[in-house]
Amino acid sequence: MKSNYLQTYITTISAGSFSKAAESLRVTQSAVSRRIQQLEEQYGFPLIDRSGSVLVPTEAGRIFLEKAHKMLTLEKVLLHELSMLNKKESVGFGCSPAFGIAYLPQIMKVFMLSHSTVTGMNFSFEVPDKVIEEIHEGNYQAGVIEHFEDYDFKGFEISSLPDDEVIFVSSPCLTIDRQYVTIDQLVKFDIYMRKEGCCFTKLLAFNMLNNGRNSNEFARTIVYDDLHLIINSVCDGSGITFVSRSLVDHHIQQGALREHRLPHFLHTQHRKLILKKSISAGPLLKDFIDCILAVFA
Repeated sequence: MKSNYLQTYITTISAGSFSKAAESLRVTQSAVSRRIQQLEEQYGFPLIDRSGSVLVPTEAGRIFLEKAHKMLTLEKVLLHELSMLNKKESVGFGCSPAFGIAYLPQIMKVFMLSHSTVTGMNFSFEVPDKVIEEIHEGNYQAGVIEHFEDYDFKGFEISSLPDDEVIFVSSPCLTIDRQYVTIDQLVKFDIYMRKEGCCFTKLLAFNMLNNGRNSNEFARTIVYDDLHLIINSVCDGSGITFVSRSLVDHHIQQGALREHRLPHFLHTQHRKLILKKSISAGPLLKDFIDCILAVFA
């Protein structure tokens, strides 16, 4: 079976019409109809209910749709593993920006002591959902995520790392003197956060909702995608932020920032190292993982 036929069926069901599917796939409408017809002839069942204004799968089509997704995913994994046969061993690693900024320099310092000639290192900073997706699709071999919500880790090998502590911080010039404060003391300030989907932003929204409040209560929410810029802005006294303590610990120790916690707020996230079970870890990846564990040990 041709993979483009599988993709044609999936796209047709998603689009709800042959014309929209043809536009999305950049082929003619007759080509889409012909591919679907050949699939139906091959398997001996009608796969699309054409009676309504929107195309939907038949009972057989629903089974076919589920298997088509799995078959295309397996093909991606197959092509990736075959492409690796003629390449030098490399490491593809995804993590949150906070982990990358706080820990990757130290991890790489340890790793490069014994791998000074290695060039195949690929690091990406992503939100947890994206890291999991990329590992699942074979684009990364391993990753580290921070999370407070439950994830389905079926198909992954999981190693728990020390939890991530998330706190509010402010400049001393804002005169928020106490470590333990109330929501009302903080919402009068501007808050600097990363984009939606960031683990800190999601944790803040969860905490506010869990306390009968709303993240929109802050004077303003200023969104930067650069953690360095967020921390610098807070150090300058422009507002507050809710961030991993590992990122701001040296600022706190030097007195440039003050840390704050709220009663009934969840201030910790789980941190996990994840690998896909179906991909065997080579010596280079194993050594890199050992360096991650050694830094936390």
